[in-house]
Amino acid sequence: AEATKFADLWLNPKAGTDAALALGNLLRSKERFAESAAAYELMISRIGTIKQHHWTLFYYRGISRERSDQWELAEADFKKALELNPDQPLVLNYLAYTWVTKKENLDRALEMLKKAVEQRSEDGYIIDSLGWAYYMIGDYTSAVDYLERAVEFEPTDSEINEHLGDAYWKIGR
Repeated sequence: AEATKFADLWLNPKAGTDAALALGNLLRSKERFAESAAAYELMISRIGTIKQHHWTLFYYRGISRERSDQWELAEADFKKALELNPDQPLVLNYLAYTWVTKKENLDRALEMLKKAVEQRSEDGYIIDSLGWAYYMIGDYTSAVDYLERAVEFEPTDSEINEHLGDAYWKIGR
């Protein structure tokens, strides 16, 4: 119902970019990812010249596409976001973590995650991603070190705790 309020604006080319962005953000927050990707697509098509600060649009569309099983398109969006803002820790984390879970580009993902952790040294989710990357390459001692740090920052997150438990299992703890 909330999305319907924006639909007329979204479809109206005179509405510009704000309505499409608002709709994309609303749909993404409601986990209606395919629809949010379409709204971001419209937003991007209305911009004209893409500039560095537009990295967020590609990041949000990438998330929406990844969550709606359009990985190839999502990966291209994350790469575009990094082209616009090469050291952006949120983008580095999302793309690299997805590669890690897919067991792709592990060496590159590890380097990207190290760079993200350098910038966000107190972000439990990004630290978890680096720990999980170490786990996936078989460096369980490093995995435990980072995953323990991640749990310190996000003690109630079930996925981070599961990752730590898996790493503990591998080292016999």
